[in-house]
Amino acid sequence: MNTLDGKVAIITGASGSLGAAAARIFFREGVRLALVHLQHGVPPELANAHGTVLSLAVDLQNPEAAGNMVAEVLQRFGRIDILANIAGGFSMGEAVHEVSHETWERMFSLNAGTLINACRAVIPVMRKQRYGKIVNVGAQSAQTGKALMAPYIVSKSAVIRLTECMNEENRGFGININCVLPGTIDTLQNRSQMPDADRSLWASPEAIAEVIAFLASNASRALHGASVPVSGPCG
Repeated sequence: MNTLDGKVAIITGASGSLGAAAARIFFREGVRLALVHLQHGVPPELANAHGTVLSLAVDLQNPEAAGNMVAEVLQRFGRIDILANIAGGFSMGEAVHEVSHETWERMFSLNAGTLINACRAVIPVMRKQRYGKIVNVGAQSAQTGKALMAPYIVSKSAVIRLTECMNEENRGFGININCVLPGTIDTLQNRSQMPDADRSLWASPEAIAEVIAFLASNASRALHGASVPVSGPCG
């Protein structure tokens, strides 16, 4: 049984590889979509689905912009059932003592700040509805420290802890909050940047998006504050 049909979902980072894959899967399942992106637009095949897809160019690092985005989604669709926080950024290559203050701030703003601003705007709506599914995107690398990746790892670790904190605060309101922990995602950019890497451990954007869709569905109703690792092809 399709438990996503007719739901309303906000997908942040919708113009990236993972966000676009999630948008396609949700659309296929009958979800009405608010696709939030910074400047690059939405998947071409969804661009003309005006009745069920709302495309919004929003800088979620701005709390006021996040609030305005939610107001626009409510005006169009009347409710918000799902928030998929996929927006984020990546940085590596410097030891902790070499990382600039600006890089620390940028990684926290992109990976944790955008999530916080979106959740601050959406959670009151879900509490009033007494229903909601929030799916965040952490990273497998955030489970332990690694050299030359501190700003990314620490900011993605914050995503995991935020997921757990928000779950404890909101599970009594019919809201499930969980996160996925992707390994390296099999994208053209990653293939170009890591040509000699073992891609057998990489997961496609579509495979990760399917897990996001599961966590956004009622089939995940018994999961609260979970961090779900996703890596490697299967089958």
